[in-house]
Order: sequence, then C-alpha cells, then structure tokens
Amino acid sequence: MEAEIKFEQELAEEDKPPSIFPRPAKSWRVAVIANVKGETAIPIDGPADAGAEFDRRETIDAIRAAIASDGHTAFFLPADEHLPYALRDAQPDICFNIAEGIRGDGREAQVPALLELLGIPYTASRVLANAVGLDKTMTKRVWRDAGLPTASFQEFATGAEPLDPFLRFPLFVKPAREGTGMGMDDSSIVRNETELRRRAAWVIENYSQPALAEEYLPGREFTVGVLGRADAQLYARRPGLYSADGFIRLPVLEVDNGQSITPGVYGHAAKTLHTGDTGVPGFLCPAPISMKFASELQELAIRAHTVLGAQDVSRVDVRLDAEGNPRLLEINTLPGLTPGFSDLCVIANATGLRYEDLILEILHLGASRFGMLKPKPVMEISPMRLQHRSPALAPLALR
Repeated sequence: MEAEIKFEQELAEEDKPPSIFPRPAKSWRVAVIANVKGETAIPIDGPADAGAEFDRRETIDAIRAAIASDGHTAFFLPADEHLPYALRDAQPDICFNIAEGIRGDGREAQVPALLELLGIPYTASRVLANAVGLDKTMTKRVWRDAGLPTASFQEFATGAEPLDPFLRFPLFVKPAREGTGMGMDDSSIVRNETELRRRAAWVIENYSQPALAEEYLPGREFTVGVLGRADAQLYARRPGLYSADGFIRLPVLEVDNGQSITPGVYGHAAKTLHTGDTGVPGFLCPAPISMKFASELQELAIRAHTVLGAQDVSRVDVRLDAEGNPRLLEINTLPGLTPGFSDLCVIANATGLRYEDLILEILHLGASRFGMLKPKPVMEISPMRLQHRSPALAPLALR
C-alpha cells in the first residue's frame, strides 16, 4: 500500500508544470538528426525493405516539441550527404541523434563519428557501440565472451562454410547487420541443412552481408528498456527515478507473437503494423511475469548494455529457450521513439514517465557527457521512488 501511495504521488508530480524540474542555465539549439521515410534516398540496389528503420515526420515533430517544452530551440537536420554542411551552417549546441544511416555495415555509427570529428555534443551511444550493436554477430561474440547468455550461433559470409557441429536444428537465419526485423519472416526458421543453405544464400544475395544463423528459441519474447548510467543521478532532470547504480528499473514488455502476421517471429511485417491492425503482435507491459523474473531480465539487459559500451539509452531483446532460460537476442542502441507505438515509449508510458520527460532525460544525459550541465549537489538527489505500477502477477510457474 505504501508503494502504491508513493506511485500516486509520483503521478501527481507528472501533472505539475515542467518548471518544477531543473533546467540548464541557458537554452540550447538542438538539432534532431534523423532519416525520414519517403524523404531520405535509399540505395537503388538495396533490399525490398530498405529504409524500414527510418522515422516518420510525426516522430521528429514529437521529439522537437518535447525538447521545446524545456525551453530549447529544436530543429530537424536530415542525415544524408549534406549533413556536414548543414551542421556547419546551423551550429547546434547539441544533436539529438536518431539517425539510422543509409548504407554500409556500420551505418548507425556514421552520424556519431561525424559529430565526434566536428566536436559537437550528441545524445545516446557513441561510435563504437553503435557500430557493434548493429552487427548482431559481433554483439553476440562480445556477450558470449563476457559470460552473458545467448543462443549458439554461426555466421555465414558465403553460405558454403562448414556447418558448426555443435549447432542444433531448428535454426533461425537473419541478416547480420540489420534492424527492425528486416529479412525476417516465417521462412527464417530452418529445420535442416538444405533449408539453412538456401536461406543463408538468400540473405547474402539480397542484403549484401553475412547471414547469422542461431539456434531457434521457442519460448516467450521480451524487450527491456535501459535508461541511465553510473552517474545519471547527478545530471538527470528527475534523479529520484534512478537506482543507486544510475539506471531506472523500467518494466519489462512481452511481445506475444502468437497472433502475429508472422507467427512466432517478430519480423519486419509485424513491426510495421500499428495497434488495432490485423496481424499485429500483442504487447503486454508490464509483462505478466513474477517480480523476481522481471528483476532478472532488467539486470541482464543492463549488463548487456554496459558490456557493449552503450550510453544512456537502449533496448535489449530477450527470448526464452526450451527450458525457459533467458537468452539475449540483440540490442538496439537507437531505440524507436514514436509516441505510443515504439517499444521504449510503451515501456515508459507503463512506468508513468511522460513522453516529454523520456526525451528530456535522454537529452540531459547526453548533454552532461560533454560538460553542458553541472552536477547536482548530492543533497539534492532524492531517494529512489517507485517507477511503475505493480503488475498483476502471473503464477510463479510462468516466471
């Protein structure tokens, strides 16, 4: 009961004017950098789902409005070949980066690398984490070598490599360097070597990159948002939301693919659908799991984020194996931020964290890395408050 009262108090604070939160000493000029669906040119030889990760104008406008609510000036710069010149002319104080990149195996690292070169502050992960995070094979190697649980896997660069004798069918085959479910559908599940070779060859030909084959995980699928870092409380707008280790314990979201347009697979076709569309997966947040298991998934996601060197915000996908053990799938160092739709936004909403506050937490954490904010005195950091409503727990047998 005491915890619920604290949560209601937190919600009441949400309804107060934004002025209750500390603001920077001066307003900033913030460039929102993104690739836009229908506007950013995609490679003519790209796959059919090229550009699937690009954002809509509505998302960019929502981010700009959230930033402006804190008294800053926010404007959009497209992440294309003209960006270096646009940055020179606009001279932003900081960039809110959600750019996916257009081409290349490390395309999500291109804008951060440019901003590092020009000495311009920016949000979210830095160059290396963005490059590695997009490469699913490299990410799994890092996690495996750090002792984190992930399914057995093998990368195929030509499709003719000898099959690892330790792999067990069925396997799941996908492009090694794509996101948003690109190259993933019900044909991604292969049950023998003939199907594996055929699917790997298809991925290599259509996506001009290696195919990643990993043991198929038949269990439930979850996604966990990560927000914070070790010193987050010193710079966050709302330090009371963060735990002592600097991370917010966000509720776990379960993706129910049972009725999906791609049953059992959270693929590209399913990820393009909106709530209410036929074939859209179910999204349960908080997930109907025990508090103990939710905590286990939260800690696993934070470790996966930290080991990879991700900064401030990410989203980590997890699936259970046949025995119900969690296995890391992948990380998104630039999680979608479409209000009311993207997984991280759904998770934040279940927490009681408004969209504006989610965006501004990311902005402030990014700005603090570049000396744009002064650390708060320790005495101003209030104790951690409850972050989300206690879910109606499923039986513990369901984890």
